[in-house]
Amino acid sequence: MNSETAKAHLSGFVNIIGRPNVGKSTLMNALVGERMSIITHKPQTTRHRIIGILSTDEYQIVFSDTPGYIRKPAYKMHEAMNQFVRSTFEDSDVMLFVTEPSEQYEEDDELFEKLKKIDTPLFLVINKIDLIDKATLSGLFEFWTSRIPNFKQALGISALKKDKTEALLQHIIGFLPEGPEYYPSDQLTDRPERFFVSEIIREKILLNYREEIPYACEVIIDSFKETTTTKGEPITRINALIYVARETQKSILLGKEGIAMKKLGTDSRKDMETFLQTRVFLEMTVKVRDNWRDDEKQLKNFGYSV
Repeated sequence: MNSETAKAHLSGFVNIIGRPNVGKSTLMNALVGERMSIITHKPQTTRHRIIGILSTDEYQIVFSDTPGYIRKPAYKMHEAMNQFVRSTFEDSDVMLFVTEPSEQYEEDDELFEKLKKIDTPLFLVINKIDLIDKATLSGLFEFWTSRIPNFKQALGISALKKDKTEALLQHIIGFLPEGPEYYPSDQLTDRPERFFVSEIIREKILLNYREEIPYACEVIIDSFKETTTTKGEPITRINALIYVARETQKSILLGKEGIAMKKLGTDSRKDMETFLQTRVFLEMTVKVRDNWRDDEKQLKNFGYSV
């Protein structure tokens, strides 16, 4: 028998919250080491709660990336996204509140009171520190810690450049309780491949179209089949449905003579082949569902329920 006492296995749930576009998805990707959430320069990129799992022999961390909290919801879809965020206040072992230097908060912002009431260890994570100097960062630390006294840790990082993210990880491990593996050690997420395939298409819509179009679209994978070509080579055949809220949006999405749609398909297929490590045959169809963002039945069908 080994004379050394074996270290207890640590495990826990770490929830990442913050406003849209502060770098929550980038941070989770940096911590987990995989492209778990789509990342673009536009806000409201993440619409669902997405889990990324980091496992070693010593610990397992289940990260949860949430949509950015929307202060003034314009649609029932926004209300559902906010509900995803609220649920994270109830089931975490460690909470990461992510902010960035350009954010503006009023003195009486309701977020302050929400964060003060969190019982689990709460970390302040100021992202994008590569864009500011040390004096500005010091002022941000002072601003936040004076208003929310229950932060257990306060760190400045650059998630995009992975600057100080390893230090953040070590602090998280220090607050993990003893526990079992909740997921198999080789599992990276609780989402199926078809979910990430739909996210790839939605990311390309965000990147290729302007104004309202990206936010009026929802992508559903109608079929996902792993098969072979006539030559016996592996290929995944994917049929995707892109829902829009109005007929005019469909026309814009398709573009003149379908040129915009063709580019969307090409860009999406290339990333899918990288993600799935196989050839992909992609078909996409655009459908109109009037005002789907305020239709509770459609929202439920699209997975907007906690």
